[in-house]
Parts: sequence; structure tokens; C-alpha cells
Amino acid sequence: MSKRVIIVGAGLVGSLLAIYLRRRGYEVNIYERRGDMRQQSLVAGRSINLALSDRGIRALEEVGAMDHIRPIAIPMHGRQIHQPDGKEVYQPYGKTGQYINSVSRGELNKTLMTLAEQSGARIHFQYRCLQVDWSANQFVFEKSDGSEVRVAGDLVFAADGAFSAARLQYQLQHDRFQYQQSYIDFGYKELTIPAGANGQFQMEPNALHIWPRKNYMLIALPNPDGSFTCTLFFPFEGDPSFSSLQSDEQILNFFHAQFSDATALMPDILSQYRNNPTASLVTVKCYPWVLEDRFALIGDAAHAIVPFFGQGMNCGFEDCFVLNTLMEKHGSDWKALLQEYQSLRKPDGDAIAELALNNFLEMRDRVANPRFLLQKKIEAKIHSQYPDQWVPAYAQVTFSPHIRYSEALVNSLKQEAIMQQLMARPDIESVWESPEVEAWVIDKLHKR
Repeated sequence: MSKRVIIVGAGLVGSLLAIYLRRRGYEVNIYERRGDMRQQSLVAGRSINLALSDRGIRALEEVGAMDHIRPIAIPMHGRQIHQPDGKEVYQPYGKTGQYINSVSRGELNKTLMTLAEQSGARIHFQYRCLQVDWSANQFVFEKSDGSEVRVAGDLVFAADGAFSAARLQYQLQHDRFQYQQSYIDFGYKELTIPAGANGQFQMEPNALHIWPRKNYMLIALPNPDGSFTCTLFFPFEGDPSFSSLQSDEQILNFFHAQFSDATALMPDILSQYRNNPTASLVTVKCYPWVLEDRFALIGDAAHAIVPFFGQGMNCGFEDCFVLNTLMEKHGSDWKALLQEYQSLRKPDGDAIAELALNNFLEMRDRVANPRFLLQKKIEAKIHSQYPDQWVPAYAQVTFSPHIRYSEALVNSLKQEAIMQQLMARPDIESVWESPEVEAWVIDKLHKR
């Protein structure tokens, strides 16, 4: 129980992991490349809001952190779809009482850092990981003044994100390390809808707003100060795209034509678009995640995914939760513990990566399609009649932490195949509420 634990990265997952480990008596030191964000202003345009859902909440509640998060979270009970003709359609996420939470990445990270320190963890800021001496399990960090320091630990977790420096050292020095990094042809740019008079919300606050436009989309999530953090997911190339919108006139014409209601709430849209950075979206898969009883990848360092299912943070938090259950099971046998952690979480990391990519198509294109809306009505009706046999894919991922991501992927592919066959019926719009349709779906489900 006297293991000295090093965590590389004081982000969301690294900070939460520190809290878990301190609760079990481990000495924990976190080394963070950046400065202390609690002493700095958050950089505009780089803090996409996150959707905290049941998997993440379960992990936070396990260590009593959720009580500190609720005051900065806003419940979102469904999607508010803004169609090109100006009409709006509301789609609830699940059953009554089910919702996800909008939370600022920066504010959440600050809170978890403080809780980690209060638990007894030490955070060392402006320490950049340079190299690793695996024979001695010593990490070499560069400090802000350019000096180097060697730090020894019995157990090291790489929690330093999609472009993990600690993972790179593991990759460079170990044979047969598998690494795959893939980008989609879309990037993102953050925009802001400010609060109205007296800090009032200018749109419905308890919904995730989506402007689906087939090949691109705008989303908006609420903030406690009455503003909305918006994200434009947009192709890098083509027409329209980041590359094609060059002049002020092109930019303004595009936003007025495609997102007129949102644009009316952003009087400084042009300066925001010009000044806020454009970022890319990457998926990272790698293997192995662990080395004996002394090193493990966790969070985005192990399984970075695109944000379209809102599960990147939740998946990382679930890593911490699973590790904690394995600490209960294996005690101080970290070799067995880390091997089981890897065998459990690697398939789930791969599965949520695929689910997230699939959900991009749904969000940007299908949510505004009348046939898709009918399909969702059918699925909701079947779920209400057979709640234990048919659970919609979104509910499996977002509201069912007892269902593994890998199980949810298999189930969702099976259900989608059944629904596509059903939706091909020419009379589906007239018969979808019939007992015959319900019976047919359930029969197909049992046969597959």
C-alpha cells in the first residue's frame, strides 16, 4: 500500500484518478505540462462544453465529487433541433427524468484539481515530460526554468491526453506497440451566444441545441451565466468549408443563410469566427495499455475519440471507476489488476470510438429527417412496451452504465439492422403503432 504513484497530466481524468488513489492511501504526485489554470483566465475558443452523463456521474459520486460539480452543471433533457426553415423540433433524450448535463471543461477541471489537492495529492505545474528510464521507472521532466528533474515512482499513469508525451515514450521504447491515429475531414470552431439582459438565457436553457445541415452542424450548450457555448463542426475543405469561407461577406452570408436565428444572437459573429482557432478531431487507438505492474494509459491517452456521443470525458471517468473496482478485487496485486483493467477497457474504448463516429452522421444529418424521427418514435414505443428487451442505442450508452460500451455497440448494430428492415416497408407510416409491428420487431430481436 506504500506505492508511490505518478500521474502525468492534471486534466479531468488525472485529477479524478488522484482522488481515487488517495482514498486508498497511495502517495500521489501529478505532473502537469501547463500552468495552474485556476490562476489563469480560460482561453476563449478552446473550452468546448462537455456533456456529463450517467457513467461520469457514477464515477464522480463514488468519491463524493458530484456534490461539488452540480452547481456548475445545467441539465439538458433533450435536443432542440433548429431546422433550416426556422422551425424547431424538440427530441427528449430518454424517459422522463433522464438528462445529460452541460458543464464547462475548464470549470470542471479546476474543481477536480482542488479536490485532488484537498485529498492529499500534490500537483506540480509546468513540468513537461521529456523521457523515461524504464529500468529505474524514472521520468525526466523539464521545468519552466529549463532545468530537468528526475522523478521515481512505483506506479505511473499516463493521463496526459490524446497526444500523450508519456505514451510516446512507451511507444518508442517498447517493441510491438500498436498505434493508430486517424482524423476526420471535419474540424471545429467555438463560438459564443452571450447572455441577454440581466443574464437571461436567450434560448431554452435545458436542451442541447443543434442546427443540423447534412454535411455540417452547429451545436450550443448552456452555461450558468446565461450564455451558450456553441461549436461549429465544419469540413476543412469543399464548399462550404473552413477553406472556402474567406471574405467577411462570405462568412456573414453563410451564417445568416444557414443559422439565422443563432446568428441574430451573436452580434460579433464575424470577429468570433475570425479570431477563435480552428481545431481538428482525432481518434486514437493503441495497444498495449499497460506494462507489468508499473505503468498504464488512461483516458484520452489510451482511447481519444471524437465528441459526437458526448462520451470522451465520461469514458475516462469510467476508467477510474473500473480501476477502483479492480483495486477492491485485487488489492495490491497491480500486475493482475492492470491486466484485467486492460482486458476490460480496451474493447470498450474501441467500441465507443466507433459509436461516436456513427453518431456524427445522426446529429448532422438524420435528426432533421422525418423518416428518422418516425424511426425514433417507433423505437421509443417499443422500449416503453418492452423496456428490458429493447433499449435505444443512445439510452444504452448515456443512461445505462451497467451496459458496457462494447455491448452497446453490438446491441445497437443489431437493432439498427432490424429498424432499417422495418422502415423499408412502404406502409410503415400507417401501421407503425400496430401490435403487429411491435410483435415483428421483438420476434426479429430474439432471432438474431
